[in-house]
Amino acid sequence: MRKQIMTALLLVTVLAAMEGTIVSTAVPRITSDLSGIELVSWVYAVYMLATAVSTPIYGKLADLFGRKKVILAGIILFLAGSALCGIAMSMEQLILYRAIQGLGAGAVMPITMTIIGDLYSEAKERAKAQGWISAVWGVAGVLGPLAGGFLVDTLSWRYIFFLNIPFGLVAFFMLAANYKENLSKGKPHIDYWGAVTFSLATIAFLYALLTGSQTQEWGNPLIIGLFVISALLYVGFVLIEKKSPEPLIPLNLFSNKSVLIVNSLTLISGAVVICITIYLPIWSQGVMGKTATQAGFVLMPLPVMWTLGSLVAGNLVGRLKDNWIITLGISVVSAASLLFYLLDAHSPTFLIYVASGVLGLGMGLITPIYMLIIQASVPSNKRGVAVASNTFTNTFSQTLGSAVFGTIFNLITLSKLESTGQDLDLNASFEHGGELPTGQLAKLQEIVASGIHAIYGVMLVLTIIGIGVSLLLIKFREPSKEQSAKNTKRAVQPK
Repeated sequence: MRKQIMTALLLVTVLAAMEGTIVSTAVPRITSDLSGIELVSWVYAVYMLATAVSTPIYGKLADLFGRKKVILAGIILFLAGSALCGIAMSMEQLILYRAIQGLGAGAVMPITMTIIGDLYSEAKERAKAQGWISAVWGVAGVLGPLAGGFLVDTLSWRYIFFLNIPFGLVAFFMLAANYKENLSKGKPHIDYWGAVTFSLATIAFLYALLTGSQTQEWGNPLIIGLFVISALLYVGFVLIEKKSPEPLIPLNLFSNKSVLIVNSLTLISGAVVICITIYLPIWSQGVMGKTATQAGFVLMPLPVMWTLGSLVAGNLVGRLKDNWIITLGISVVSAASLLFYLLDAHSPTFLIYVASGVLGLGMGLITPIYMLIIQASVPSNKRGVAVASNTFTNTFSQTLGSAVFGTIFNLITLSKLESTGQDLDLNASFEHGGELPTGQLAKLQEIVASGIHAIYGVMLVLTIIGIGVSLLLIKFREPSKEQSAKNTKRAVQPK
């Protein structure tokens, strides 16, 4: 039954992966129909918030009540949110339903990876399976915008949400029929206070980050107050977890050096990915004068090579130590960051595609190995929360990265803009042959280039730090082969 289970996991992963890209193509039509362009950023933000907050909770619930119940509940919640999004009559309704969708999506990625860790006892098989999951995310990056554009142009934007339902139901029934697990008996303790405190702290922190990155008013009393409240709640959360008999996030997870190092690397790599996703199209359009369509194509090599890298990583397991594969991958990511840093307004276009592809290759090498190390570093009854902590870290790093990079970009470009003494508009069209005078166009391109160049510099420094962090895995690699064997014996077996 393992093939049927894996097929269902791949199918449900496709739905969650495409949701992030397929919606972007429909946004102009959605805002036109629902009349709420000022709220459009929350269509994305609320989905991210709901996913980030719920992910660790699902991981713990999966350890307590079983993977099957949690992932099936997550699929139903995701499909319910999708159906509601498809019938939304206002932007406010759409935002609410996207939150429901995000709550369902929070179960998909961590529980999928946890089930794979249970199904495959051999490290090489597990790495290949996780490589296929990573490849799905890469392919979704290409197919999502294409599918979204086709549905919007031929039918309606509502069908990008309705499309999830038949495929999601197939995955649901395949898992319900084929996946069996042995659950330990006993009445589990649910850490309600820990869950509430963690959720409120994370919502306050991410909301402050998202609001601050959009308004750049970091001194606003509301934003400062949210950060303070978040810090106090996180302190309270730690105190609750110390006393809880079954904590939401076991604090001894942070003493596991392998898990801590992998999460640190995830923090870095997640920030790098969001940096390129946001600023590479801006560089192509704002500095090199490409059209919006051309700017969108520069990201295509990233998911394609990510897919290739994931498959290569699966084949390298057993031939190279997993920590060396990660060091190799983060080195490739660092090389890509250097290529981006060396770009200027006169660089050949093909260099952008090369840099994007090299970055995708590096990310494909490291992503499956992250999960492999985490799953091998903890016992089976802690695997769900360990995988969920990594998934949460990835979402958190992208939110944090977008806020930090946005602040850097705005500080530099606004400073440069003021120093010119000219009345220039950074929101003007940058396409060559546009209405802007040549002198103004060149000056605006120089200003935008300076802001993004600084961001690429920060990204390069982060990846170099990442190489150093990855080398620590050689010293602190956990657990031993004997412990890994014990962990796999506890793994849930399919029927």
